[in-house]
Amino acid sequence: MSDAQRLSTFLSALSAETGAARNTLLAYGRDLTDFADWLARRGTDLIRSDRDGIEAYLVALEAEGLSQATRARRLSAIRQFCRFAHDEGWRADNPALRLSGPGKAQRLPKILSEDQVGALLDAARTHGRDDLARLRMTCLMELLYATGMRVSELVTLPLAATRGDPRMILVRGKGGRERMVPLSDPARAALTLWAAQREADEDAARKAGRPASKFLFPSRGALGHLTREGFYLALKELAVAAGVSPASVTPHRLRHAFATHLLAHGADLRAIQTLLGHADIATTEIYTHVLEERLRTLVLTHHPLAKDRAEP
Repeated sequence: MSDAQRLSTFLSALSAETGAARNTLLAYGRDLTDFADWLARRGTDLIRSDRDGIEAYLVALEAEGLSQATRARRLSAIRQFCRFAHDEGWRADNPALRLSGPGKAQRLPKILSEDQVGALLDAARTHGRDDLARLRMTCLMELLYATGMRVSELVTLPLAATRGDPRMILVRGKGGRERMVPLSDPARAALTLWAAQREADEDAARKAGRPASKFLFPSRGALGHLTREGFYLALKELAVAAGVSPASVTPHRLRHAFATHLLAHGADLRAIQTLLGHADIATTEIYTHVLEERLRTLVLTHHPLAKDRAEP
């Protein structure tokens, strides 16, 4: 796979998983193409680049007179691509994981509140063109919030992994790494109903001589399963029905919500790392900062000593 093909795959995933705006995607594409061209002139590429190479590139940008904001943006794009390449199994390490650079500190991930997630789950049970659509969306949402799966892991779940009313399911993550994730009671109930429907569909297909799909969430498209883009669009429609701002709802923010809500209720950080499939605990630690920021905001907003007490 060429650098151009890898960049195209990365940008498509970024669009589907985070809902990045078109201008953002174009900027990332330009920044990463510039980095790839710089590497190519030195006889290497995006997959073989290392930390020294990234730092040398940043030094070269400063020597060219690029502003601090531009250099920080370039580094942000490189960080995200390196994380994606590592998750996809394209490379065994992430050379940009602890790389510091110019600009502001890393932004904390935006999350959904427990009430917002509850509204989305309620809407999934009532919103949809028919009972089958509601059944599928309820299963998708319950599984996503109960496990914190990446959207790519969710849409490619095999039907075989869900047979027998499992209390845990095996998830094959990026790069072929596997992990077991437990299911909540609501997720198990939703999965049981949808899996029963899927089994009936497969039996009918076999009797009619049609090929049976191996996926839990099949599609007639070329991939054979629900696409990341398809789920992203369905999630936006669900947000409207739930009365939650569609701009604030993406599959990846539900993953953030899963982790942050677990941490807020006392879950161990190492356990969350395992559930999310993070190779490095440093990636998971960002959620402690999210929780700290929320607690700080709570105190400043609601503590009586933090309020304006100018009354006579």
